[in-house]
Amino acid sequence: MAERPALSKGEMEIARALWELKHATVRDVFESFPESRGIDFTTVQTYLRRLEKKGYVNVKLDGRTRVYTPRVKPRTVIRETVDDLVDRLFAGETFPLMQHLIEDRQVSRADLDALKGLLDQLTEERDAAD
Repeated sequence: MAERPALSKGEMEIARALWELKHATVRDVFESFPESRGIDFTTVQTYLRRLEKKGYVNVKLDGRTRVYTPRVKPRTVIRETVDDLVDRLFAGETFPLMQHLIEDRQVSRADLDALKGLLDQLTEERDAAD
């Protein structure tokens, strides 16, 4: 598949709302944001059209109403975004990113314990495969 253009911060916010809703009109997405967010209806409409143009959402007409559905899964967008970040910021090296996240983002004790368990599991699986 051809590479999709990356999402802006605003586009990502709208995409997350659509992933939660599964399928939605512009109004549905607009109303999913709290009033305090201060997002404008036409801004939501613009972002959804950009997402369609970039290949992240599908659209179907229901009468005169456009109904949007995700075309790309959140996991795919996360993978593509993180891969791009690692390539651009860390020259493809993953350890500096992991180190930064652990040291600078105040990872909780529970998350550190879960990470240790995951590392232990992966180490065992790789040792067994060798």
